[in-house]
Amino acid sequence: MLTYQLKKAPGIPLYEDLYRCIRADILSGVLAANQKLPSKRALCANLKVSKITVETAYQQLLSEGYIRSEEKVGYFVEALSRPQEVSAQAPPQEVPAKAKKEALIDLTANGPVHFPFSVWSKLQREVLLDLGEQLLLPLHNQGLPELRQAIATHLRQFRGMQVDPENILIGAGTDFLYNLLIQLLGRDKTYAVEEPGYGKIRKIYAAAGAKCVSAVMDSDGVLPDLDAHVLHISPSHHFPTGIVTPLPRRQALLRWAKEGGRYIIEDDYDSEFRFSAHPLPTLQSMDGGQQVIYMNTFSKTLAPSIRISYMVLPPALMGEFRKKLGFYSCTVPSFHQYTLARFIDRGHFEKHINRMRKRYKALRNRVLSALEGCPFAEKLTVREENAGLHFLVKVDTHISDAALTDWCRQNGIQVQSLGEFYHGAVPETAKRQLVINYSGLTEEDLQHLEQLLTKS
Repeated sequence: MLTYQLKKAPGIPLYEDLYRCIRADILSGVLAANQKLPSKRALCANLKVSKITVETAYQQLLSEGYIRSEEKVGYFVEALSRPQEVSAQAPPQEVPAKAKKEALIDLTANGPVHFPFSVWSKLQREVLLDLGEQLLLPLHNQGLPELRQAIATHLRQFRGMQVDPENILIGAGTDFLYNLLIQLLGRDKTYAVEEPGYGKIRKIYAAAGAKCVSAVMDSDGVLPDLDAHVLHISPSHHFPTGIVTPLPRRQALLRWAKEGGRYIIEDDYDSEFRFSAHPLPTLQSMDGGQQVIYMNTFSKTLAPSIRISYMVLPPALMGEFRKKLGFYSCTVPSFHQYTLARFIDRGHFEKHINRMRKRYKALRNRVLSALEGCPFAEKLTVREENAGLHFLVKVDTHISDAALTDWCRQNGIQVQSLGEFYHGAVPETAKRQLVINYSGLTEEDLQHLEQLLTKS
């Protein structure tokens, strides 16, 4: 029988501690390949923990391929190639020093969110028991009324937005919603996207056959002198510059939209993670919901694989949607929608956001502290570190961006330059700046990063 001394630790649920213990035994060979694991009932009795704790730990191990499930038999350890087994079969060839260091610490991608497995699985069981065959019924094409109401309440409480649930449209990811908007607004329109910006958005518009142009930015965000019909922006926290568009510029952009009968797509993708002050009012709330299409997603706050996003359409556009595109079915299963609605309504989403905000703030502070303590700290200038899950570091050097990121890779850090996010020419003011995305760092990563920066 497996026996571990499980201890509750701040920010680490009990199931994760159990998951780590079992995973460590599998990787070290204490638990052999094909060995049968104790039943969930037996293990929870032995460890004196809840069945949900064991069930969630097993599910995590299962999803990551450490164990397998055989119906009506139980759980078994998967056959993995462990370091000692590999070296016993064939001594690995010497890896060049550069390859050993390359991409040791990844500062380019988002990491796994600390997903609230125990609460989520409990709510899923409730939904199954309460609704049963109702989950198999056809869905409203805008999404479940329960979830749309929960989202409207959340937006009112945390973003100061007065939103009619009837104007909310739920979809499986923002990519799907972008494509719906192109069909709704028209492929004959010109769409402006931020320069620099998230390159995938430009690709989606281009793939849909819409004309896409760059929206020039200064230190306050997008300049309102635009030759376009639709502007796609993220004013609460721009990626990758981190700029938060101030109130006067927001007002100028709204005038641009209103005077020309244009639309603004407001992408509010990580507004929940602001550390220094409350975020500015959304463009949607300032506009009164006439020219602004508000979009957000649960991918950043819960998990990318949840694939639940939503947009708030102006009433006139929602009417057009029902006429032109009302034949589309909702792309998010009702099971996930009912679960998320209860997760929001019962306050779990708010608690989760608060926990994650504290966690990300601690991560950011550790990275900032490591940068401040490195031997070349006087050559680094940190920018836009108080909002979102990334910030910029300007490096006082004469080498090119390519040489700078290559030097970082040589020293074990994978990072992107700000210049990589430009579609056209990179202005001199944007050069020699690094985009630091810290959200995916583990404790082990942080320790490695601190060691690397100390030695560099």
